[in-house]
Amino acid sequence: MNRFLQLHLLTSYPPANLNRDDLGRPKSALMGGFQRLRVSSQSLKRAWRKSDTFVEALNGHVGTRTKEMGRAIYQNLVARGVGDKDAHEWAGRIAAQFGKQKKPSKDDPYLDLEIEQLAHFGPEEHKAIEFLTMTLAERHSVPTEEELKLLRKPKAAADIALFGRMLAANPAYNVDATAQVAHAVTVHGAAIEDDFFTAVDDLNTGEEDRGSGHMGELGFGAGLFYLYVCVDRESLLENLGNDRTLMDRTLGAVLECAATIAPTGKQNSFASRAYSSYILAEKGNRQPRSLAVAFLKPVRGDDMLGNAVRALEETRVQMERCYGNCAAEYQVMNTQAAEGPTLEDLKAFTTGD
Repeated sequence: MNRFLQLHLLTSYPPANLNRDDLGRPKSALMGGFQRLRVSSQSLKRAWRKSDTFVEALNGHVGTRTKEMGRAIYQNLVARGVGDKDAHEWAGRIAAQFGKQKKPSKDDPYLDLEIEQLAHFGPEEHKAIEFLTMTLAERHSVPTEEELKLLRKPKAAADIALFGRMLAANPAYNVDATAQVAHAVTVHGAAIEDDFFTAVDDLNTGEEDRGSGHMGELGFGAGLFYLYVCVDRESLLENLGNDRTLMDRTLGAVLECAATIAPTGKQNSFASRAYSSYILAEKGNRQPRSLAVAFLKPVRGDDMLGNAVRALEETRVQMERCYGNCAAEYQVMNTQAAEGPTLEDLKAFTTGD
């Protein structure tokens, strides 16, 4: 099996603010001496794994990342008839297995049901917690030390297998990520613009005040983005307990999400939904490499997409001229072409040996 799967995608977004910085403006980056719009990998991965596309493709094989599992356990125990004091204590003991508990406060005496850091719970751990919760509710006694050994090396959570997890208090149960996702950047220089807007009060007759009920300003930008994704398929298969069927489903879900799912930032304001116009998929065993260098010099011209595709493909050819075949196989989907591979064809390509 070819170890590495590499995806190179070109996606055009109309005016948008998909991923905001600390000032609420679109994220950006300097590349080749020019400002580019940027969408962070964290934002992309979050959007993918929470999307209906990912969840439906991997039904039952998606984890939950939260600090508040203890509160959910507490509520479950209370719903099963356990008294408040016992439910609080037992839920806190269970939560503590996954991270350091917060200290309760006067404002929130149940704050110790939360842990300090986000923990990613796999399906196996969910089942173990649910079984223990049911057991405690039935017998009404404190969980034993043996019963509190709830941590598992998740083998059934596709998102954990892809993106990894870190448990600072229990590093033995960490999972190394098998997918690397670059920050998406525009292939051309891009400016962040400002949208000044007003909102009108429907009940204001204008007899005394004809002004707006609200005024605001919102940053936005538009551009053609290049995204690079690399998946170590051998490590992914190992993380998934050598379940080849689940690995194939996971790879197909990653491809479809990368091609069709965008972060949700300000979507109601901009409706900046987009599918990728071009996807290059590669498989091989050689050291992976991004093709972002194709856009170090900003793409220009009227045919922005066509020029970007040519720059990407010419860079791939030149890399192979100098280094030899960087991938054993590749396949291209181009929505601008009259014919050629479809998304389903690319899915089959990503899962084949």
